Amino acid sequence: MLTREQFDILDDLIEGDGSASASASGTITELTSSGLICDGKITAEGIKAMEPYKVQRAVFIAAGFGSRLVPITLNTPKPLVRVHDVRIIDRLIDACLGAGIEEIVIVRGYLKEEFDQLLHKYPMIKFIDNDFYTEANNISSSLLAKDLIRNAYVFEADLLISNSKIIKGYNYTSNFLGIKTDKTDDWCFKVKDRIIVEELTEGAGEDIWQMVGISYWDAEAGTKLAEDIPAVYESEGGKQRYWEQVPLVFRKENYKVEVRDCKFEDIVEIDTFAELQAIDEKYIV
Repeated sequence: MLTREQFDILDDLIEGDGSASASASGTITELTSSGLICDGKITAEGIKAMEPYKVQRAVFIAAGFGSRLVPITLNTPKPLVRVHDVRIIDRLIDACLGAGIEEIVIVRGYLKEEFDQLLHKYPMIKFIDNDFYTEANNISSSLLAKDLIRNAYVFEADLLISNSKIIKGYNYTSNFLGIKTDKTDDWCFKVKDRIIVEELTEGAGEDIWQMVGISYWDAEAGTKLAEDIPAVYESEGGKQRYWEQVPLVFRKENYKVEVRDCKFEDIVEIDTFAELQAIDEKYIV
């Protein structure tokens, strides 16, 4: 297993950054001695050492109706809504492919046949049909995909991404994207030493990070989720839970989830039709 510092250096080399602080010279020497770096470049052995941290797939939770985006969602699932002539989900899929993540799984429900149009551009996509999305919250979608979450991203499929670099091909450990903020009335995390300690519906203070609906789950956490998601789903009130409440609330003793930085300008969730109009003027009538 690599140390965090070793991982960060090798990840930078894979990403093409190649940067490493002077304080990391000792670690660079270690990696060079181990044959993972040669002449400042990652070797085949270095790539092999990074394999356990490679993202294997992306799972998109895309079954919901998107009621707050009516009228546009009356005929179009929210992830397929076009913003500046590009479908919302396309930007996310393109970011995954750019990071070398080629296994794409979409859990669909509302107007599910509409998602077939994606196959013309992305023939590798696999669909999982959630035919009971109206009877349960998005935990029902994670239940159907529970065996695919190991070494995988889980996306809310309605996020408008503008910085594809926040989707990484390698992750050291389980994490949720978050935006450091002093105050928010949106879903957020209370964080201590980079670890999420509590999920909140709103928050304020130095330890608050606004939640972004993109997370990565390593092999250990993914294996636990395959057990814990069905258990929470079958518990009293379980069908009305949000899927991320499994590792962050109801079974949080089983998980250690870091927060990973992004910025407000990197990504935004379009919650309402008014917000869509503000971003794309073509919807103003």
